[in-house]
Amino acid sequence: MTDFIGNWQAAATTSLGFFWMALWAFILGYFISSIIQVLVTRRQMRAVMGDDGAKSIALGTFFGFISSSCSFAALATTRALFNKGAAFTASMAFMLASTNLVIELGFVIAVFLSWQFVLGEYLGGFLLIVLAWLFVKLTRPQQLIKEARDNEQGAADESGYDLRHWADVTDPELWQMVANRYVMEWQMVWKDILIGFTVAGLISAFVPSEFFTWLFQGAGASSADLSFWQVLQQTVVGPIAAFFTFIGSMGNIPLAAVLFGEGVAFAGVMAFIFSDLVVLPVLRINAQYYGWKMALYIAAMLFTCLVVASLLMHYGLAAFDSLPDASSVQDIAERDHFKLNYGFYLNVVGLLVTGALILLHWRHQQHDQGDHDHGGAPLGTRLMLGLSALAALWLIIGALLNVL
Repeated sequence: MTDFIGNWQAAATTSLGFFWMALWAFILGYFISSIIQVLVTRRQMRAVMGDDGAKSIALGTFFGFISSSCSFAALATTRALFNKGAAFTASMAFMLASTNLVIELGFVIAVFLSWQFVLGEYLGGFLLIVLAWLFVKLTRPQQLIKEARDNEQGAADESGYDLRHWADVTDPELWQMVANRYVMEWQMVWKDILIGFTVAGLISAFVPSEFFTWLFQGAGASSADLSFWQVLQQTVVGPIAAFFTFIGSMGNIPLAAVLFGEGVAFAGVMAFIFSDLVVLPVLRINAQYYGWKMALYIAAMLFTCLVVASLLMHYGLAAFDSLPDASSVQDIAERDHFKLNYGFYLNVVGLLVTGALILLHWRHQQHDQGDHDHGGAPLGTRLMLGLSALAALWLIIGALLNVL
């Protein structure tokens, strides 16, 4: 019992410490993302992606980058683009870019991992888009695309701010829209972040290293000692493990750091990070949007492409003798997460900015009291809320045990 209480305390401290370390990165990333999303409208995006040529793919990638969001928000936007006439390949490019070429994601990866993983995330994101385009070209799913379009029911448009000259940056309406978007971003991801950081703390405290060695063949060995088949096995297991986590792209970064610290190869960790679009809730949502045939096709496409992209990134870095060293994060759970350093001051500034934006959003909501959705939440949302409540209770009690 004493060991369990001790592990509970360690798990809660690690989870809260992980979040405190990454908080400024979340705030900065979502603030920049919110500004970009307000200044570039989706209507502008949709008008130029009607075919599957290189121009549409490039534009889909660019618009996905400037519309970076969580996995579930990306699914809704991708559906809207597809429903408005964007080509399937361009829509997939948008989806992959908006979940992988993400400003805030790069910040968080840099905090927990290393520059090689940031490079892997961004360069691997471009590789995923190219590989997805090739996958569609080779498999020719025209009938599935037709059925998916027939299954669509439409999606609402969304307007942005028309910035005409630099003086407009002082316009209160602009910052009101940024505040609304910023709060919406946090509303979309807070459950994934809470559950993801809680799971990372639990695994770091309760799961023995032997489990990772069993699950990921060769885990703990140096990269030079791993055979191709061991690297491939870890790369395949990464997304399979992610499938059952229910965690989106932001929540799985601290868990990826734990995996890397336990000796999982670079390719396996990258495959795990890339797997935010193959988790079970995403598969279910895609089935609701496009039907089960297309949802399974998209999952197979993403799985194949992320495995190939992760392997290419792994052996590309290996060719330049630049694979990261796991020793840099091996003791991540034992770090002094709350020390007085640059991160502390950045967090304070970020929290002040967040408070100001929340206040702007709240004032706007007071003038819009009548616009509320009173419909019942879907099962997936209720499940995530329940898990979030359990995660919050676990962290609160664990933090109190540390104080008492």
